[in-house]
Amino acid sequence: MTELEKQKSLEEYWNNDPEIVEAKKRARMITQMINQTPAEDTGKIFDIACELFGSCGKGLYIKPPFYCDFGYNIHVGENCIINFQCVLLDEAPIIIGDNCMIGPMTGLYTVSHPLDPERRAAGYVSGKPIVLENNVWIGGSCTILPGVTIGENAVIGAGAVVTKDIPANTVAAGNPAKVLRKL
Repeated sequence: MTELEKQKSLEEYWNNDPEIVEAKKRARMITQMINQTPAEDTGKIFDIACELFGSCGKGLYIKPPFYCDFGYNIHVGENCIINFQCVLLDEAPIIIGDNCMIGPMTGLYTVSHPLDPERRAAGYVSGKPIVLENNVWIGGSCTILPGVTIGENAVIGAGAVVTKDIPANTVAAGNPAKVLRKL
């Protein structure tokens, strides 16, 4: 199994493998094209994002700058907004449902590093998927950690750090994020 196949299967892999480095280089080149496109040129940004992402639904709107690791692990539904300065570290899949809004300076981080200091120093990483179900609203400056699913219609308050799944039809906020109420 190649390092890229391991990365796609979510096993721990060596982050400095030449195949991985090339995949990330490709993503940086494409995100640079997004980031150099005026925010008003939504059609061009959409076309570039569709080249980068594993899949993207119509009505996707990205406000540059935008950053990711691979791009092809990101799958976005229809009518979604990814606001300024979002970072999607997609070592594992990031699934974003329809009608989702991601606030500025938000990070979705699927990547994790080994607790063992020698493996960490050697450049090994792993990932767990992140899922935003339909109609999720993530406020600005939020952090979504590996393995989290945010349920349909949920709202995450600005500045939240989401470490665990958030149920559908709830409002959550804080560090760590906790459900404050049901919708």
